[in-house]
Amino acid sequence: MKSTHTAALLAIPMAALLTACAPKAPPADPLRPVRTVELRYDGVHDTNRYAAVVRARHEVDEAFRVGGKIAQRKVEVGQAVHEGDVLAIIEDTDYRLAAEAAQQSVASAAAQARQADSDRKRLEALRADGSVSPSDEEKARTAAQTSAAAAEAEARKLDLARNRLKYTVLRASRSGVVTAVRAEAGQVVAEGQPVVSIAAEGEPEIVVDVPEDQVASFRDAQYKATLATAPDQVFEVALRELSPQAASQTRTYQARLKPVQSRQLPLGATATLLVEHAVSQSEAAVIPTAALTQSEGKPAVWVVRRKSGDEPAVVQLAPVAVNGYRNEDVLVSGLPAGTLVVSAGVQKMAPGLKVALSSPAAPAVADAPAGNKVATR
Repeated sequence: MKSTHTAALLAIPMAALLTACAPKAPPADPLRPVRTVELRYDGVHDTNRYAAVVRARHEVDEAFRVGGKIAQRKVEVGQAVHEGDVLAIIEDTDYRLAAEAAQQSVASAAAQARQADSDRKRLEALRADGSVSPSDEEKARTAAQTSAAAAEAEARKLDLARNRLKYTVLRASRSGVVTAVRAEAGQVVAEGQPVVSIAAEGEPEIVVDVPEDQVASFRDAQYKATLATAPDQVFEVALRELSPQAASQTRTYQARLKPVQSRQLPLGATATLLVEHAVSQSEAAVIPTAALTQSEGKPAVWVVRRKSGDEPAVVQLAPVAVNGYRNEDVLVSGLPAGTLVVSAGVQKMAPGLKVALSSPAAPAVADAPAGNKVATR
C-alpha cells in the first residue's frame, strides 16, 4: 500500500509536465468588419438644383413718350398702384407753348382756306357771263383745295401737340406693385427711357437660367421649388416658357415656371428649383464608386453571402454591368435585388474571406439626387 501511494504521488507531476509540453490550439481568426449597401433597382433618375428668383409674369417698364426734365415723381418702390394712377410728371412748359402755337397755326390756315373758298365761288359766278377764263377758275379751285388741305394738316398738328402735352404725365398702364424706380425729380430723361417698373402680383413665377448643355433634359423633367425663407415647404411648378434663344453674355436659356396650384410668392425672393429627369428607362442600382473593382479586366463587386446557422458570412467576387457614372456613384445591374455589396475597402477583400456586418445595410437607391452620396453602413 505504501509503494502504491508513492507511485501515485509521482504520477501527478509527470502528468502536469506532459500537459505543459503539449502544443496549444491556434486561436480563431477575427472577422473583418465591412460596410455594405443593399442593391435596389429602379428607373434611373437625376436631380439638378438651380438657383432661381421669383418674378411676376406680367411686368412692365413705364416710360414717358416724350423727353424732358422730371418735375415730380409720385411713387416709391413697394407702393401699390392702380391703372391710371399718376407715376411722374415732366415739366410741360415747352409742350404747352407748342400746343398754343399749333392752335394759332390752325386758326391761320382755316382763315386762308375760307378766303380761298370765297375766291373760288366768286370766279365760278363770273364765269357764267364769260368774264373769267376757264384757266383762272381752275386756279381758284386748286387754291381752295390746297388751302383746305393745309388747314386740315394744321389741325392734325394741333392734335399731336396736345397729345405730347398729355404725355408729360406718366400714368400706370396696369395695376400692380412698383418694383423699381429708375429716375428722380430733376433728372432729364429721354423718350422711352424706363422710369418706373410695375409688376402684377396675381401671377408669380419662378425664373431660372438653364445652361446650354442641360436644355434638352430640362424640357422633359418634373419640377419642384422651395423658397429660401421656407426651405421645408416644397411645391410643384410647371414649365410655362423656355426661351428659344440663349442670352448673348451668359449663353443660358431663361425658363419661367408657374406654381401648379395658385399661391402667393414674394416677388424678388430667392428660390431653389429641383429638376428631376429620367437618365435611362432601364432599371439600375446605385453603389459608391469605391465599391467597384475589376475581375479579368471587367467590372465586378464584392458581394456578401450569408450562411445558415451561426457561421459567419463570406465575400465573393461577382461581375456587374456598368450603366453609367454620376458624381461619386456608379449605376450597375446584373445582380439580384437585395444583394449586399461591400462599399469600402474592396482592395483588402479575398474570395471566401469571413466578414462581419457592422450594422444593417442601407439600400442603394437609383433615383438619388445628383451630387448626394448614397447612405452606407
